[in-house]
Amino acid sequence: MNDAATGGSLEQINALRDRMGETIVGQREVIERLVIGLLANGNLLIEGLPGLAKTRAVKALARNLESDFSRIQFTPDLLPSDVTGTEVYYQADTGSEFRFEPGPIFANIVLADEINRAPAKVQAALLEAMEERQVTVAGKTHRMPPLFMVMATQNPIEQEGTYPLPEAQLDRFLMHVNITYPPVEDEVDVIRLVRGEEIEANAAPADKPVRETAAPIPQEAVFAARREIGVIHVSEAMERYMADLVNATRIPAEFGPDLKRWIEVGASPRASLALDKCGRTHAWLSGRDYVDPEDVRHIAPDVMRHRLGLSYEAQGEGVTPDQVVSEIIRQVALP
Repeated sequence: MNDAATGGSLEQINALRDRMGETIVGQREVIERLVIGLLANGNLLIEGLPGLAKTRAVKALARNLESDFSRIQFTPDLLPSDVTGTEVYYQADTGSEFRFEPGPIFANIVLADEINRAPAKVQAALLEAMEERQVTVAGKTHRMPPLFMVMATQNPIEQEGTYPLPEAQLDRFLMHVNITYPPVEDEVDVIRLVRGEEIEANAAPADKPVRETAAPIPQEAVFAARREIGVIHVSEAMERYMADLVNATRIPAEFGPDLKRWIEVGASPRASLALDKCGRTHAWLSGRDYVDPEDVRHIAPDVMRHRLGLSYEAQGEGVTPDQVVSEIIRQVALP
C-alpha cells in the first residue's frame, strides 16, 4: 500500500483495536466488526445473549476514540422526542422563544440498547436519523456531527414485550453482528479481568496504581482512513463476484434445491453496497490496496444474515441465515 495507508492512519486504527482488546477478552472478531462499521461509515445491529459484553464493546470503542458517547436505553414508554430532542419554550425579560434541545441521538457514537423494546415510532425516528444523518423538528432540520454511528443491540431470546424490527428497517444496518459465548479459556481470563477491575475500584485512594492514560485516537484518523479506503482498488471481476453473491439470493432455484426451499425473499441492492464498503475496509485493515475474494467472504455473513427472508420450511428445519450464506458462498463461482 502507499505510505499514507501504511503510516499514521492504519497505525492509529490498529492502536484503537489493541486498546479495545485490553478490556474485551475473547471477542477479537466483534472488535474487528465494530471498527469496520466505524471506518465504513455505517450503523451496526449487535445481537447476543445477555452478559456477552455487547455494551462493554461499544463503550470501549467510544472511550478510546476522541468522541462524544451517548447511550439510550430503549423501553416501551419511550417517545420519539426522547431520542431526537424537542422544541422547548423559554421566556425571559427580553421576550420568549422556542429553542431546540438536542436529544441523545446527537453524539458521535450512539448506543441504542435493546432497540427492540421500543415501539415502532421510536424505532422509525432512530432509523431516520441513521439514514438521513439529520432530524427535522418543528420544520427545522438539525444535522448530525460528521462522525456519527449508531450501534443498536438486541437480545435474541427475550421476546416478550418487544417490537421486532421490520425487515425493511433491518436492511438499513450495514452489518448484523452476532456475539457468541467465549471459549472456556477466554472466560477464565474474563473472570480475572473483572476481578482485577473490582479490586482496583475498591482500593483505598493511596493504594490505587497511577496509570498513564493514553490520549484517545483522534477523529481525523477515522476520516483519513475513510479517504484511503475510498480509493482501494476493486477489480471488475470482484464487483461481479459481489453482485453474483447477492443475486444468488434472488434466484435460489438456479443454485440447487436446498437454497430454493430455504430462501423466500432475497437481499436488496444495499447488500451489494455493503459488501463493497466492508470488503474494501477489510482489505485496508489487512494492509492491502486491493480487494480479494477472501475479504468479501470474510464479511459476507454479517452483511447478509439480516437481509434474507427465510421460508417457513427453512425455519421449521432449524436452518439459520448463516447456513444459507455459507451455501451461497459455496455455490457461487469465484472470479
